[in-house]
Formats: sequence, structure tokens, C-alpha cells
Amino acid sequence: MREIEVWEHVLKWGLAQNPTLVPDPDTWTDDDFILMKNTLQQCLSFIRLFSLSSKELVQKVRPYKKLLNHQLYEDLVNSYMDPDIKPAENILLPRNIVTDEIIDSKIVNLNIASIILRWIDKVDLNYKFSHLRGVYLPLPYEFKLLLRGSRDGFTPKRFHELCDGKSDTITFIKVKDSEEIIGGYNPLKWESSDNMGVTIGSFIFSFKNKNNCKDAIISNIENTTISFYFNPLRGPSFGDYDKFIVTGLL
Repeated sequence: MREIEVWEHVLKWGLAQNPTLVPDPDTWTDDDFILMKNTLQQCLSFIRLFSLSSKELVQKVRPYKKLLNHQLYEDLVNSYMDPDIKPAENILLPRNIVTDEIIDSKIVNLNIASIILRWIDKVDLNYKFSHLRGVYLPLPYEFKLLLRGSRDGFTPKRFHELCDGKSDTITFIKVKDSEEIIGGYNPLKWESSDNMGVTIGSFIFSFKNKNNCKDAIISNIENTTISFYFNPLRGPSFGDYDKFIVTGLL
């Protein structure tokens, strides 16, 4: 169940406990809000409000903002608007969702994939809150496994056989003897040439492990004229000759 549905079910239950209240909060008096807030006081703290999208916040929560602690609501709004604000330590993480049929990976889970899709679509101004948002899987995104090192090998030759001509790819690498996951996003098509890829849409990233998205790091491209190095003797190479990830050599 999505978090917005949890919110709506809680409101529906609260209305059932107070049959004198009409469903439209625009007609409620201050006393009506106090009545409803007292009814829901044991429920509201368990709703993962920071997992909601900005659209859900505006359309579904803002009309009921008087039910929430004032500072909580301000923090909630600021989390979407202020790129410098940091999340509090006591914010509940998103609920777990079964992922087997969504992403075929032995390295990452749906939470990491969702965060990266948010970065690709730039749906959040504040990256510090990405790990707290709900799962983000907008159409027409679909995860299709192109290469798995343990299955297909790690050679540059095999990489180019399976990935050349493919665009909008995400590379995930699990660092040896560590739980850290690094990688990058390439909106361009991979190719076996000796050219540099030019784009403003790529980035590289790092996660401490697949269950710790809180300290994720994203690094956007600085020199867009050398976003990628396409070379048949290398795997996917992000950046210039001084700063790049070469997964085919790991």
C-alpha cells in the first residue's frame, strides 16, 4: 500500500469516528480540527509523510495541515523547497516493497533504483531527502538487465557486445571486500569508438550499502564535453582521463 493510501485510510477512519464532521476540511472549524486531531493522535506519528510526493503533499495533506504539528508541517514543506536543509534523525524510512518482479539485481534494491530515477528526472530539489521519499517508478521506466558480471563476465569485449547501442543505462558496481555500491548513469548510447561522449544529463554516485541510502553521494558532470570515454578496450568509463570509473577493468 502506498503511503498516500495509508494517509487517506486514516482520515477515513477518523471521519467514521466523528460522524458529525463532513468530509470537506475547508468547512471545518478550529474545534473540528481539534476533535479530529485528538481522534488521530495515536495514528499520525506512524504515517511516513516524508515519503509522499510534492503533489500528494499539496493536494492531499495541505488541506489537513492543522492536524499536524506546526513544525512538522514546516519541515515537510521545506524538505521539498530548501536544498540546504537536512532531515532529522527520527524520520521513518519508506515502507519495504517486494522488488523481485521490478528489478533483477543482486547488488541493489528498489529503494536505490528509485533514488536514482529521482535524480534522473530531477523531481527533488533536496537530494538529502531522496532516501526518505516513497518508491518512484514513473512510466515508461522499465528495468532490463543487460549485463551481470557474475554471469556474463567483466571484460570490455563482453560489455560492448551486450551494451553498445543502448541508451539510458545505469551501471552498478559492488566494491570488492566492501558493501559500498558505486556507479553512474549514461543517457547516451554506448559505442565502441575512441570518442568522448557529450551530455549534461549524466552523473556518478555512491551508496554505503544497499540498505543505507541516507549517506548517498551524487556527483553531476562538470565538464560536459568529456562526460564519457567510449573505447572498445574499456568498459563503461565515466568522466575524463583523470577522473573516471572503468567497470570493465574491475
